[in-house]
Amino acid sequence: MAGALPIIQFADRSGLVDLGRGHPRPALLPVREWADAVADAVREYGPAALGYGYPAGPGPLVEWLAGRLGVPAAEVFVTAGGSHALDLVCALLVRPGDVVLVDSPTYHLALPILRDYAARLVPVPAGDAVAVADRVGELRAAGHRVPLLYVVPTFNNPTGQSLAGRAELVAAARRTGVAIVEDDTYRELSYDAGAPPALYGLAGGPPVIRVGSFAKTVAPGLRLGFLTADPALVARLATRGYVDSGGGVNHATAVTMASFCRSGRYDEHVTRIRTEYRAARDALVAAVARYLPAAEFTRPAGGWFLWLRLPPGADAGALLPGIEAHGVSYVPGARFCPEPGTGVGHLRLSFSMLEPELLAEGIRRLAAGLAAAEVTW
Repeated sequence: MAGALPIIQFADRSGLVDLGRGHPRPALLPVREWADAVADAVREYGPAALGYGYPAGPGPLVEWLAGRLGVPAAEVFVTAGGSHALDLVCALLVRPGDVVLVDSPTYHLALPILRDYAARLVPVPAGDAVAVADRVGELRAAGHRVPLLYVVPTFNNPTGQSLAGRAELVAAARRTGVAIVEDDTYRELSYDAGAPPALYGLAGGPPVIRVGSFAKTVAPGLRLGFLTADPALVARLATRGYVDSGGGVNHATAVTMASFCRSGRYDEHVTRIRTEYRAARDALVAAVARYLPAAEFTRPAGGWFLWLRLPPGADAGALLPGIEAHGVSYVPGARFCPEPGTGVGHLRLSFSMLEPELLAEGIRRLAAGLAAAEVTW
């Protein structure tokens, strides 16, 4: 309809193969299965499916999550997505002027959430527990408060890699009293073997707060996620004013998710998308090997992304307009780094949204654009 308001966040750019978006492939969204789950939830719970929800989340979903994650139900809080969970944690733990440590590179859209709380972001190598502890000591000696470290340790966005030295990092956080916010969004999207153990599981709870989401495993439009934390922190969240005024977050969707998960539809869907995204990952890797054979990258074992290193001196951000003129796009690496001037020699490619054939065409266009810009390895 002419003049109609938009429905979704992003519009396609005609003729552009967009390797930048970390979005699910539309054809893989469980439209029919979700409709069935909605009907099941309304039949099973009646008016309670549409009422004000329990503060920490509806019991059926909390119980399913607790069983899935291997934690007590008192450690689970249902949120309106992973970003909402991070925002809630910041609201409780971060004060203006605090230093928040972040692994680098890291999820670029977490950075503005942290900055919303007037935090100073300081990069640390999260895989080096000694360096993290030393940096905390230096910052505190300089008079700074350091409440937390944000990290995506499993199938990292943007690198696709998983963090080593997990137990050592947890031990360092425990010694220093720094909370680790573990963004565990991509755990279910493992393609070669099982995902490494969660920091939350290694710690047995504190000092880790785990953030999870159904955005990648089911659908982002549901705006549904969760966190696991010490029961005292969960209780603080459940008594916040906005929860008290409206009940549990996104209650009707959470009740429907409980039906979706408990029916077996969730496991069936995740099995399906793992197969599809594995094939997409393999297609992207093969295309890079074919069209950019000297490019440096590590094959991701899970998640949605490939982190490609450009030759020395090349700047992914400066190159982007010319590359898009060749009909392909990506996200420049600098966006994933909190410190200016870093990450410029990398770019992030996503294999989640496009079919294998279009991924290969995108890499062919990327190679042509780089050649036209005289970028050579």
